[in-house]
Amino acid sequence: QVQVVESGGGLVQAGGSLRLSCVASGIIFGRADMGWYRQAPGKQRELVAFIDSGGNTNVAGSMKGRFAISRDNTKNSVYLQMISLKPEDTAVYYCNVRSGISYSEYWGQGTQVTVSS
Repeated sequence: QVQVVESGGGLVQAGGSLRLSCVASGIIFGRADMGWYRQAPGKQRELVAFIDSGGNTNVAGSMKGRFAISRDNTKNSVYLQMISLKPEDTAVYYCNVRSGISYSEYWGQGTQVTVSS
């Protein structure tokens, strides 16, 4: 059974930083592609950052230079480091895992990030 669990969200002032963590179990983590998505109230879920099994990363345009994604295969974990946070970064952040022969997709329950102005 695959489990995906995020942590690290919270309330932070504009200009502050947060580090989100995601632990995935039940998969061969080193072969999985991982992503962070977010969904703000009334908006569609959007890709924030992506890291493939080889460690190649991509961060969505508006977040480049402020967000960074990384992974630690020894801990079955992927991280999202966020700096210079803005009120518009307020959203529920979700961890996404894609793994297996069929490239199955799994989601965590999300972690709330709230940035106050």
